[in-house]
Amino acid sequence: MSLNQRIYSVLIVSAAENLNTALTSFLPESKYAPVHIVSSISAAKRAFAERAYDYIIINSPLPDDIGARFAIDTCNSKGTVVLLMVRLELHAEIYDKVAEYGVFTLPKPMAKQTMIMALGWMASARERLRKAEKKTLSIEEKMEEIRLVNRAKWLLICEIKMDEPDAHRYIEKQAMDRCISKREVAEEIIRTYS
Repeated sequence: MSLNQRIYSVLIVSAAENLNTALTSFLPESKYAPVHIVSSISAAKRAFAERAYDYIIINSPLPDDIGARFAIDTCNSKGTVVLLMVRLELHAEIYDKVAEYGVFTLPKPMAKQTMIMALGWMASARERLRKAEKKTLSIEEKMEEIRLVNRAKWLLICEIKMDEPDAHRYIEKQAMDRCISKREVAEEIIRTYS
């Protein structure tokens, strides 16, 4: 799927109505949905606890916090891309604190074209995270299959008195002969002998 076909969910954390209006104009529904707007970090934390977002855009400062800690925590917890917008005089300091955690930062004020470029960078980063998530899932699935096969081998060793190489060969042969996965064979063995 190309980036033009993806739809990204967005949480805007901003207490500035004029900026919220400007940001939503950059986020057409055909590409960004849903777009939720909250006006404080505490409201953002509640919204983020309820659902995951592809992007979080934070307009700092907010009434209850500057937003840097929330940006870092969000980047560490899920596959969310975070953009933290800060005043120009604070940008270098905030950037030093959050960049190593994967938080994008932009100094305010900014040009419309800068925000459009930032949204493109965020899309690239989100797709990279999406690929890493898929890879992690496939590794976790493979690890689960290995655990099941090992448990099935242990049951064959204990119940039928096979040795480990024979139990391994038995599971592989059953899977090949029956055109099913080793996982399915292992699950059958576990059901039979447990």
